[in-house]
Amino acid sequence: MKLRKGVFFHNLDFDTNHCLFSLSNTRVLFEYFCLLDVHLRRSLNDVQFYCFMRHVTDLKRSKIMLTFDMLDFDGDGEIRFHEFYILACILLSSKHHVENRFLHRHPHSTFNMLDVDDSRTINLNEFKSLGFLFNLKSKQIEKLFSDFDTSHDERLNYKEFQMFTNMFFLSQEKE
Repeated sequence: MKLRKGVFFHNLDFDTNHCLFSLSNTRVLFEYFCLLDVHLRRSLNDVQFYCFMRHVTDLKRSKIMLTFDMLDFDGDGEIRFHEFYILACILLSSKHHVENRFLHRHPHSTFNMLDVDDSRTINLNEFKSLGFLFNLKSKQIEKLFSDFDTSHDERLNYKEFQMFTNMFFLSQEKE
C-alpha cells in the first residue's frame, strides 16, 4: 500500500519510533476526520471511507472494503475516530517504511484488526488477505505463519502473534 503524493498526510509529524502522532497532530487529524464526516455522525460510512482511501492510497476497491471491514472493530458499519487514527498510523508507518515497528508497538490493535471473524485467533487466510496493509507478501506470510504457529493448529493465538511481531521487528531492524 502506498500513500499518494501531495495528500494531507505527508504534512503530519509522525513519531516513527513509537508509530504515533503528537498530540497537536492528533488534533489536526481529528479536524481532518471531522471534515470527512459530512453527515455529522462522528463516523465515516463505507462510501465516505472508500472515497477517502481512493484519494490517499493506491488501493483498489476490494482491498479498501476489506480494510473498512477490518477497521470496523465493533461491526457497526462505520469507522469512528479511534479506528481512523489506527489507519492513519498504518498509512504513515507504510510511508516511512516502519511497518515492522507498527506491528511491534501495537500488537494488540493489529491482532484485533486481523482477527476479522472474532475467533481470538488469526488463520492463514485472514493474515494473507490483510498483509498488504503492512507490505507483507503472500509467501513471506506463509513462512512466518508456519514458523510461529507453535500449537500447530493452523491459527495464531495472541501469544504466537506477539512472538511473530517481536521477531519480525528484530529481524527487520538488523537489515
